[in-house]
Amino acid sequence: MSNFDERSGIVPCTASWGHWYQTMEEVFLEVKVSEGTLAKEIKCTIKPKHIMVVIKGKTVLEGTLYEPVQADEAVWTFEDKKLLRICLPKAYTTADHCWKSLIQGQYEANPWTFDQMEKKLTLERFQKENPGFDFSGADLSGNYHGGGPQLPS
Repeated sequence: MSNFDERSGIVPCTASWGHWYQTMEEVFLEVKVSEGTLAKEIKCTIKPKHIMVVIKGKTVLEGTLYEPVQADEAVWTFEDKKLLRICLPKAYTTADHCWKSLIQGQYEANPWTFDQMEKKLTLERFQKENPGFDFSGADLSGNYHGGGPQLPS
């Protein structure tokens, strides 16, 4: 995670298998796995518009991603034999590409969570556009949907 994420925290969207969250550039999944699972029992297939996660022969999640990802750059790690972390680099990396759901029609953020996700991505954009300023503790009000207002020059 970037320094901005470490300072500002994440806005997770909870699912039966764990949770997912996003930055302007990436979508992260944290999948709970039953203890004692071996890495060889995990199959993670990532394509530009599709994801499938199978653990011990059981499909945990599968479907068409909300937006395309750079599948060749995606990575997954298996930590402490109980947590599967997946990093999906977004194909579109601007604040106006805030994912409303992980998979089309599944794991949708509720309105409050999506609102918080949009705020975070907008603040992240401001941070990138204004290096040297710390927006991690900032609060945003007004209309920021679709990437937010432009800061005055």
